[in-house]
Amino acid sequence: MSRPNPSANPDLHAEITAQIIQCLETGARPWMRPWNSGPAVRPIRFDSTPYHGVNVLLLWLQAQHRGYSHPVWMTFRQALVLGGAVRRGETGTRIVFAKPRDRKTEPTNSIDPESSEPDTGPRRILRCYSVFNLDQIDGLDDRYTGLGDTAQRSWASVSGSRIAVFATAAGARIQHGGDAACFEPGRDLIRMPPLNAFDDPQDHDAVLAHELVHWTGHATRLGRDLDGRFGSPEYAREELIAELGAAFLCADLAITDRPRDDHAAYIAAWLGALKDDKRLIFKAASQAEKAVAFLHGRRSP
Repeated sequence: MSRPNPSANPDLHAEITAQIIQCLETGARPWMRPWNSGPAVRPIRFDSTPYHGVNVLLLWLQAQHRGYSHPVWMTFRQALVLGGAVRRGETGTRIVFAKPRDRKTEPTNSIDPESSEPDTGPRRILRCYSVFNLDQIDGLDDRYTGLGDTAQRSWASVSGSRIAVFATAAGARIQHGGDAACFEPGRDLIRMPPLNAFDDPQDHDAVLAHELVHWTGHATRLGRDLDGRFGSPEYAREELIAELGAAFLCADLAITDRPRDDHAAYIAAWLGALKDDKRLIFKAASQAEKAVAFLHGRRSP
């Protein structure tokens, strides 16, 4: 049997990065709603488990583009098993998963960049499959329509800053004052403007979520490179990690994350970095997930 031609295999890293770039070039971000309609909801499967990493971005992007109102997604076969059916003419949304790589048959351009295994050991490759939004499916039980509210409902009774609950549980030091928001690795300190400097308390929480993701990258925690100078590829990557992590965390905590005036400058930097590295969005999304998982773990008993 002849080996497959690598050129016949789709370069999923390049295709997905191109989708993200196309969105950013319009001035929008696939991880943030361009309108004020309340907090985002993380996409979930039919069994309420959330999607992770770059798949969250892909599903958010398609939900915005196609106007889907539900966060629930499933495969064609899953819909059938659950008693529903995808409507005729509907098209699915491609998402990805990683599987062990067969070194004899798989092209190197499909290797998952998040694998830490050496070249001589097992590696993972990206494969894709299609899922359909609940808005595309008929005949399902009504219990699926309310799944998206379950995770966020637990925060309904929390008063004050929701992200402060995570910051306190994590042990982050926060100093309020001045007119700048930043994380100082040398002092291991988050600096935030006072609450009354923000138009809305949720704007404060969204900014604090961003800085808290930076905080997870400290050498004593997840150990990311926080030394990049402004305008460098390293700086752009860390800012992208913090941006995605804040979006994931805000979705988990039912915090509305609205566009800010400084986002235009960051978009330009992200575009350059993404065009230089087709795997960057996968790496950044993975690191953002690790940061959010770290914070959730600090809050758990």
